[in-house]
Amino acid sequence: MIVYLKGIVIESKPLEIVMDVGGIGYSINIPITTAEKIPSTGEACELFIHAVYREDSASLYGFIRREDRDFFRLIVEKVSGIGPRIALSILSKMSVSILQNAIYNQDTSLLSQCPGIGKKTAERLVIELKDKVAQTSPANSSSSIPSTTSVFSSSKYQDAIASLIALGYKLPDSEKRITKSINNLGNEASTESIVKEALKS
Repeated sequence: MIVYLKGIVIESKPLEIVMDVGGIGYSINIPITTAEKIPSTGEACELFIHAVYREDSASLYGFIRREDRDFFRLIVEKVSGIGPRIALSILSKMSVSILQNAIYNQDTSLLSQCPGIGKKTAERLVIELKDKVAQTSPANSSSSIPSTTSVFSSSKYQDAIASLIALGYKLPDSEKRITKSINNLGNEASTESIVKEALKS
């Protein structure tokens, strides 16, 4: 079972990377949140791997952070109706911290925004994973991440993040800046004000 690979980036796409590991080229599926952190072609890269073996194929799914790989694995193995491809789309749409917080707060409306996730599937995510993310959810940590019920479930939060991404910021940095901005201005601030505040930091 392959669980970790370290090699040289040969080719990189939004949802796939090819790595040379000891002279062997591995094609690895990755979410956009990992693609944003992949080194340039020719540079060394380390990925935590989830391998899926079937009778006629073998697929590798890679993540920069072990925590992302483990959460991906949790979704695939514990939630019925969600396979690796849909799980990859989910992690491409939102970071693990937001997903954990949404599950912990039973925010099915936010989860339903992920590709391939309808209301019933979002409810299954909550039912199957709520207890498993309770100990690691940002809602229980000391970090200042707003509650999904007041911020994450609103289009205002997503629009603000999308605005920063359009300006060239990476997803993790955008989330951090917008979260800090909302903490400073309050949940009632307009999207424009939130974005302007985020650009100051």
